[in-house]
Amino acid sequence: MGGELMSDRKEFRDLATPEAARAAIDSLDLSPAPETVPLEDARGRVLAERVDAAIDVPGFDRASMDGYAVRARDTFGADEVDPAELDLVGAVHAGAAPDVTVEPGTCAEISTGAVMPDGTDAVVMVERTDEVGGGADDGDPDAEGDAPDRIAVRTAVAPGDHVMSAGADIAAGARALGPGTRLTPREIGLLSALGVDEVPVAGKPRVGIVSTGDELVRPGETLDPSRGEIYDVNSTTIAAGVEEAGGEPVLYPHAGDDYDEMERLLRRAADECDLVLSSGSTSASAVDVIYRVIEERGDLLLHGVAVKPGKPMLVGRLDRGGSEESGDRAGESAYVGLPGYPVSALTIFRTFVAPAIRGAAGQPEPATATVEGRMAAGERYGEGRMRLMPVGLLDLDDGDRPLVYPVDKGSGATTSLVEADGVVAVDPDTEYLDRGERVAVQLFSPDVRPPTLLGVGEDDPALNRLLDRLDSPRYLPVGSREGLRRLRDGVPDVAVVAGPTGRDVDAVDLGGWTREWGLVVPEGNPDGVTGLADLVDGDLRLVNRPTDSGLRRSLDDALADLAAERDESRRALTDRIDGYELTVRAFESPVRTVLAGDADAGLGLRETAERLGCGFVSLGDQPVSVRAAPDRVERDAVAELADALDDLGGAAGDDGKPDLLADLPGYSRNSRNDP
Repeated sequence: MGGELMSDRKEFRDLATPEAARAAIDSLDLSPAPETVPLEDARGRVLAERVDAAIDVPGFDRASMDGYAVRARDTFGADEVDPAELDLVGAVHAGAAPDVTVEPGTCAEISTGAVMPDGTDAVVMVERTDEVGGGADDGDPDAEGDAPDRIAVRTAVAPGDHVMSAGADIAAGARALGPGTRLTPREIGLLSALGVDEVPVAGKPRVGIVSTGDELVRPGETLDPSRGEIYDVNSTTIAAGVEEAGGEPVLYPHAGDDYDEMERLLRRAADECDLVLSSGSTSASAVDVIYRVIEERGDLLLHGVAVKPGKPMLVGRLDRGGSEESGDRAGESAYVGLPGYPVSALTIFRTFVAPAIRGAAGQPEPATATVEGRMAAGERYGEGRMRLMPVGLLDLDDGDRPLVYPVDKGSGATTSLVEADGVVAVDPDTEYLDRGERVAVQLFSPDVRPPTLLGVGEDDPALNRLLDRLDSPRYLPVGSREGLRRLRDGVPDVAVVAGPTGRDVDAVDLGGWTREWGLVVPEGNPDGVTGLADLVDGDLRLVNRPTDSGLRRSLDDALADLAAERDESRRALTDRIDGYELTVRAFESPVRTVLAGDADAGLGLRETAERLGCGFVSLGDQPVSVRAAPDRVERDAVAELADALDDLGGAAGDDGKPDLLADLPGYSRNSRNDP
C-alpha cells in the first residue's frame, strides 16, 4: 500500500514563474455579461457604458448665498461711502416659484438655492447690505415685526455674481460618467441629480468556492479535535476576498478526498459559475486527487508556482455540462486551485486571483488610503480657515510622486466630487502652496485609481466617443482658452482646442477633426434666419457660449468680419444682439434652450441640432485639435490617444469598433492630418 502511494505521488518538477502564473490566469475567460441594476443597488458596481446628462443641473439659475437678487447694473459704483438704495419688492425662498419681478431700481430678498426672479442677474450677499426703511406705522425700522422697504447695497456686483446658472454644475448632453467608472456614493449622487434611476453595469463574475479535505468542519458545527478536524477557514476568507474584488461568491459543500465526489462537485460548480476556486488537495500527495480531475475533465495549464508561501497552485479550465443538478451548459469555466493552508491560500488569492476578478468585474486596483503627491501648480489660499481642498491625482509613471491638482467648482457642484480623488487639508496658516510642493492626499476610498490620462479644454460629441476608447481617462471641459492656459502651466497631458484661441502655447498637435458650426433655430426655421445679420438687425433672442468656448471665439471673429463690412465696431453689433451675454456651458445647452422656447437662436453644432430635432444655419467649419504637452508625448496613455486619433475618418479597426466620426453630421477629419 505504501509503495502504491509513493508511486502515485505527483511531483513538482518545473515550477512556473509568477509571471507565467499571471499569464495563465489572464488567459482564462471569467467575464460575465453586463446587466442593468436600480440606482439604489449600484454602489460599488462599474459602469458598462457612458452616461450623458439628459438635463441641466441645476435646471434653473439659482442663488448661491442668502442676500438680495438685483440687476447688477443698479449696483455699479456702489460702495461703503455711497451705497445704492433699492426698493424691496418681495422675497423668494428655496423650493418656491418666484412671484415677483425686479424692475430697475428694485431688488428681492432671496435664499440660498432659490430661483432667481425675472429681471435679476446677480445676488448681493446680505452682509454687504443695510435695511434703510420699515413698513411699521410707528416709522421705527428697528421695531420688532417691521419689514424694510428699501435696501442699501454697499458693494457693486457684476452679472452672474453669487449665481449658479442653469447647467453650471453639469449641462445637458455633457459626458457625466464614462464606461469603467466605479460607482461610489459620489457618482450615485451625480446620477441622482440627473434623475437616473437605473444604470448599465459590468456583471459580477460568479465564483464558486470549494474547500477540500476530510478534516474540515463548517464554523458553527461540532468539532472533534481527536479526529484531526479543523474549522474551514478558507471558504469564508476567500468568499470575503471575492466579494471585495467585485465578484459574487457561491459556497459549495465540502469535498472529501474521494475522486468521484470531487469530480461531481467541481463540475457542478463549473456549470453554475464563471470561475471555480478550490482550496486544498493541490500538493504532491496521493490523496490529493484534484489535479487529476482537472487533467481528465478539463485542461490543466499550470501546477506549481515559484512563490513562498503558495507553491502548490493549479490553473486550468473545467468542461461545462454533465452535472445532474444544473443541466448542460456549453463551454468552459475558469479554474484556480489554491493551497490548503489559510495564509498560503489568501496570499495566492490576493496576488494572482483577486486582480483577475477585479478585471472581469471592471473594478480598479486598490490604492492606499493616503498618498503623498506634488502640487502641479501653485495654489493661493488665505482665508484663515482650514481648507479641505478637493484634488485630482495624475501619475506620470516617472518614478516621482503623482501630480496633485485642485478640483473645485463650488460647494454646490456634484461634479467636483467625481473629478477629484481625495482631499488635501490645508492648514489655516498656509497662504500659498507652491508648484512642486509635497502634500498628503486623503483618498476618498482606499481603491481610488488615478486617471491614466488628464485632458482639459473644449467639449464636443466626437471627443466623448474618443474618451470612451481610452482606459480610465479624466476630462475637464473648461473651454479652449482655459485648456491652453492649463496646458501652458504644466498640469494636464492634453488640451482639446476648437477654433482660433489667440494663445501661443508650446504643444504637440496629435490630430483632430473639423465640425460644422452655426446657429441652431427651431425646427422649420420659422423666423427665416439666414445668418448673423438677422441677429443684429432682427428682433431675435440669442443664447451664446462662454468666452472660453471655441465656438464663442469663432462667433466673435465672424461678427468682427461683419462689422468691418459695415464699417462699424464689433461692440456696436453685439450691443444690438438680444441675449449676446446670455451664455450656457455645454455644446448641447443652446439647442435645449431653443427647444424650450427661451431663445430664437443658439450658438451650436450641426450634429447637436439634427440629433435633437432643431433647424440649423451654417456659419462655417471649425477645426478641433488635440494638443499634448511636449514632455508627455511618450506616455503610454498619450500614445494610445494619438493612435485613436490616427484612425479618424477610416473604416472599423481590428477591434471592430466604428470610426469615431461615423454618424456625426457636419464632422470630418482635419485635412492637415491626412497622409
